[in-house]
Amino acid sequence: MKLCITTLSENTAGLGNFMGEWGISVLVESDDLSLLFDTGQGISAAYNADLLGIDLSRVGKIILSHGHYDHTGGLRLILRKMRRDIEIIAHPDIWAAKYVRHGDQKEQYVGIPFQRDELESLGANFNLRRQATRITDSIMTTGEVPMVTDFEKIAPNLLVKEAAGFKPDRLLDDQALVITTELGLVVVLGCSHHGVINTLYHAQQLTGERRIYMVVGGCHLMAASPEQIESTITALKELDIQRLGVSHCTGLHAASIMAREFGDRFFFNNAGTVIRLP
Repeated sequence: MKLCITTLSENTAGLGNFMGEWGISVLVESDDLSLLFDTGQGISAAYNADLLGIDLSRVGKIILSHGHYDHTGGLRLILRKMRRDIEIIAHPDIWAAKYVRHGDQKEQYVGIPFQRDELESLGANFNLRRQATRITDSIMTTGEVPMVTDFEKIAPNLLVKEAAGFKPDRLLDDQALVITTELGLVVVLGCSHHGVINTLYHAQQLTGERRIYMVVGGCHLMAASPEQIESTITALKELDIQRLGVSHCTGLHAASIMAREFGDRFFFNNAGTVIRLP
């Protein structure tokens, strides 16, 4: 299977005139299907697609990793550019009222910045599922990711607003994209709120494939303790990851340590990065 993975939106931009923007959006093109994993925060995914000569109307499906604004904020513009109905696969909790609390500051809304009715009027056909969803013979979502490691936790300042007030967001909508290739698994991450290692273990269990060739995307280590970063790197080495391209919420500190530890197996996955397999 030929595979092309293009990062359309990320915090930082590669060489050229690409736009950087907090968030992530990754285009996955295989022999069977083109799909968009997340849509970034705003205009960058559509802008960078135009720069690369990518026709977003040819995308067959959209997958949302979870319901935060920096992964869903590009939806309106992308749907307008597509000008047709398109299936959007996501977890039901993407529509929860998501907030973040920084210290003593007032809670800030960080959920999807659009009304569902508006997106549906632009062609969005939401397929909301809790379980893993097989998209093609070789591509699937993880669905809900079990918490099994002892060093990965959901950030306690991420909240959901309900009638009775705020409560911790369990982020059950957090999911990744898993692609089975001849080289092993390729796992595309959104934010890994349930932990990158938990996500990779779950991908192995879902597919029955132990080899993980490449991991691309956000590892949510930007506020992690030194102990968590060390444990994550140890587990990645035990999994024998051959290519590690981190982005977004991984954080520059953790990414720099990964770059040192993984050497030429590591790369910064910026906006404009194009990876072709085999």
